[in-house]
Amino acid sequence: MTISSCFEGHDPLQTRLIWMVLAATAVPALAAAQEAPAPKPPPRTVGEVVVTGQAPPVETSIDRKSYSVSGDLQAQTGSIGDALRNIPSVEVDVQGNVSLRGDPGVTILIDGKASSLFQGDNKGQALQQLPADQIERVEVITNPSAEFRAEGAGGIINLISKKARGAGRTGSARLTAGNADRVVASASAGYNAKDLTLSGDLNYRHDGQRQRTVENRQRLDMTAGGFDDIAQDQALQLRIDTVTTRGAFDYDLDPQTRIGGEVRGNYTEFNLRGLSHFDETDVSGATAQVFDRALSVDQQRANGAVAASLRRKFAGEEGHQLTLNLSYEVTNDDRVRGGITSTTFPPLPAAFDRQRLDYDYRRTELKGDYVRPMGEGVTLKAGFDLQFDDNAYGNRGFRGASPGALAPDPALTNQFLYEQSLSQAYVTYERPFGDLTVLAGLRLEDVRIDLDQVTQGRKDSNDYLKAYPSLHLAWKLSDSRQLTASYSHRVQRPDPLEFNSFRFLLDPLNFRAGNPNLKPQETHSYELGYQQREGATLYQATLYYRQTFNGVADVVRDLGDGVFLTTRENVSKGRNAGLELVANGRLTKTLTYNLSANALWTEIDPQPLGSPETRSAVTGFGRASLNWQATPSDLVQLNGFLNGKRLTPQGYISPTGGLNFGYRHKLNDRVSLIFTAQDLFSTIRFKQVIDTPALKSRLRQDFDSRLFLAGFTWTSGGARQRDPGFDFQNTTGGPPAS
Repeated sequence: MTISSCFEGHDPLQTRLIWMVLAATAVPALAAAQEAPAPKPPPRTVGEVVVTGQAPPVETSIDRKSYSVSGDLQAQTGSIGDALRNIPSVEVDVQGNVSLRGDPGVTILIDGKASSLFQGDNKGQALQQLPADQIERVEVITNPSAEFRAEGAGGIINLISKKARGAGRTGSARLTAGNADRVVASASAGYNAKDLTLSGDLNYRHDGQRQRTVENRQRLDMTAGGFDDIAQDQALQLRIDTVTTRGAFDYDLDPQTRIGGEVRGNYTEFNLRGLSHFDETDVSGATAQVFDRALSVDQQRANGAVAASLRRKFAGEEGHQLTLNLSYEVTNDDRVRGGITSTTFPPLPAAFDRQRLDYDYRRTELKGDYVRPMGEGVTLKAGFDLQFDDNAYGNRGFRGASPGALAPDPALTNQFLYEQSLSQAYVTYERPFGDLTVLAGLRLEDVRIDLDQVTQGRKDSNDYLKAYPSLHLAWKLSDSRQLTASYSHRVQRPDPLEFNSFRFLLDPLNFRAGNPNLKPQETHSYELGYQQREGATLYQATLYYRQTFNGVADVVRDLGDGVFLTTRENVSKGRNAGLELVANGRLTKTLTYNLSANALWTEIDPQPLGSPETRSAVTGFGRASLNWQATPSDLVQLNGFLNGKRLTPQGYISPTGGLNFGYRHKLNDRVSLIFTAQDLFSTIRFKQVIDTPALKSRLRQDFDSRLFLAGFTWTSGGARQRDPGFDFQNTTGGPPAS
């Protein structure tokens, strides 16, 4: 693939803009490579705090925090979603949906790269299914610098994969089983030589889950002058099988040049069977409609990605380098939804429907990053990022009086095409001024989105060019204390299907549709922080404020006759502010802790289809972990979390929380036995309230989330080397500087 091929489909003006960006970043890099070596800087003393011990190690820099999850027993037996529940600033609901400090606008990266696995309605499912035992650590970036994409109004979560460490050949295996048909098996292997590193892993996960949803809706009937009532009771049985694989290599052509390659694959098979009962009464309380609906969903999603990287180190100061990354990702998501509706009042014949959904994603990305140390504590970074997405969504619908009589239904059939090209460039400059360190940055993003709703004969475009500045300050008060302050301008772009205007049938009373006129949500984010280290203890306090406009949120409309349409609108405008406190340390020689608490104030302005008044609320989020090294061979962990009430444009989401337990016994240096219990008291659930003048709803979802898991781990090969200060992940996703 050539660089010029990445520009296909761009207009001439955009192509010239991209070449100007490349010239502005690559030419200075090549020129700088020829300059005389600069003196080697002294060790950094600002912006880094490391805590080690039984508590999860934490490292902070001027623009991010990194948390190790390798010692979390829940991460060793559970999913990425389970591991994230124990990370400060992060909230994960029972469906796997992630928020940062109450903001669901979160970008998920794997080794610095975006993936279509975390796009649209796949995000929560992927986080709940991908195994966490292959994740080394989690970078939480609540106020990213311009080095990162502006995508993610709430911030970025970067999942860093484990790397092969130890001389020669290494390997590991893990097997876990429990109730609810949970089985997790994984194996990994690695090889380290002087110039070559090889690594690979294979994971299998099987889940069975039951879910019950109870909802009661009242809608205002203007003609009758009152509210009618619709009650739904749904029971679902889910079965999910996931296989994940990865292989990677790094090879040093010479001491200055490293090439790398990576292949990732994921296959998920999702099967759902459910039965729902609906009762509708009119304003007078008389029965208007009663029916039952059987639902089946069979989904197969295959995802594959290949990537190649080149890193060139230049003479002079450590860290002076240019990195290029080229990647290509494909996702095929095929689903079949079948339904049978049996109406008992008024008596009607059974009705059958089926929908075949074929979703295809293609993503090509070329990234370049140049890092140039320029003396004592001074660093210049510049780069470009070109991405092209080509997605196709096909939906074929059928209806009939029996399975054999199903015939195509135009009202359920549509084709939607989505193309997006992103042309981006950034520059950041970090420099100390005495005890004050400044990191300033600017990112330019040119976005071109072409929408084609083929069935409706409707074409739309959504193009814009925006600049996103960032500023981070760190003031060293002493060797153990510092103050930080930061600002960033963030954006939350809608997922592709949120642009599709065709109505999608959920059940006889519910449709969902996208909105081709959606604008990206924008957020101005401000933070002021303090951190202090006392021996092995780290204290952090952060004040933050965010102002959001063009916020995208679900809006439910009444279509009449008890039928509702849920769509997405730019209806949210509001503010939130909060205080986050984090403490990690040691209580005794064998007992360590990890605590975090978040007090949050939220205010939402009046909404066209929501509350006619400004609403505000104060809520809280928190988590706590205790680690007891009872003996050199026995480790006990107890951790819990609480996610507080969260306002939505039309109502709110109720609080939820859970308590987990873990125990590990080392038989020897190679083999360990692990036992974990998730959601000990079955308190994790989802409750949502809609409360507007025209529509009221109370929804509750219960899951069999209480799991008891037992398993073992086995490792072989050379001794594991200590992770040298994490090497904060570079956004290119390439190999870290060595």
